[in-house]
Amino acid sequence: MNQSQRKLAGSLLLPASIMLWAVLATGIYLILLAGLPWWVQVTYFAIAGLGWLWPATFLITWMSRPDAD
Repeated sequence: MNQSQRKLAGSLLLPASIMLWAVLATGIYLILLAGLPWWVQVTYFAIAGLGWLWPATFLITWMSRPDAD
């Protein structure tokens, strides 16, 4: 797969992975954390809000990898 193909795939996968992360984070909140104190909820959303960075970093690194000659 060349870099152009990886960029195309990554540009489709990145928004999809962010949406999946948001659905999972919201589901966890609704199932487990809805009745807990506000400070627990704020802490959870701060951590969950930054949680999408790891897969996004992986995808962007993969997309920008140069072609093997």
